[in-house]
Amino acid sequence: MKKMKMDDDFQSYLVEGAIFEGKADIPCMLRLNNIIIPKCLSPYTTRKRIKDKNVVLHCFIHDFQFSNLLTETKRHVEELTAFDGIICPDPTITIGGSRTINQAQVYFSRAVGFYLQTHGVNAIPCIRWGDKSTYDYCFLGVPKNYIVAISTHGCIMPCQENNNELRNAFIKGLPIMLERLKPKHVIVYGRMPDKIFGPYKSMANFLHFESDLQKYFSQRQEEK
Repeated sequence: MKKMKMDDDFQSYLVEGAIFEGKADIPCMLRLNNIIIPKCLSPYTTRKRIKDKNVVLHCFIHDFQFSNLLTETKRHVEELTAFDGIICPDPTITIGGSRTINQAQVYFSRAVGFYLQTHGVNAIPCIRWGDKSTYDYCFLGVPKNYIVAISTHGCIMPCQENNNELRNAFIKGLPIMLERLKPKHVIVYGRMPDKIFGPYKSMANFLHFESDLQKYFSQRQEEK
């Protein structure tokens, strides 16, 4: 059911006309008729200097680098319509952190995505999860059998200092995401090791894109 406008601190204009889902009241993004499969991804921070607009922008960068897209969304609509699309903002979800803050991060990702979609931008849902306590809200607001984007950058490298906390959370949450959303296409930004993704490759069309850091090191190797 539709809800009344929220407090302006939550940028209520973003979700005007939206449907909300779950106990967390996460706004639902739309199922656009024509799915644009990205040919190339480029960071949101590069949008001003990109000449070839046939790319999909991504927000797999530090939160502060896309904060203006969260707080001043309407100001960026015109420039974003020039691109093939944008992967929705990817605010950090902290394992063991505040449930309220984590839910707000998911809320804003979907709210911005919904607003951009209703204003002519091809916004692709971005899915991020933490431990199992996040499963009841982090997959909300996304159409089933659609396209989603995820990032492995900084998530799957072994780290003994935190007992592989991020890696384990990613590995455990991946099949949950696939089961809940049943996506047709999954954009994977960053490494996509067969050890992690192999068992699930029949469940969706995985579209692998190297992270910008990987591209940098690959270029350095070629220059040597």
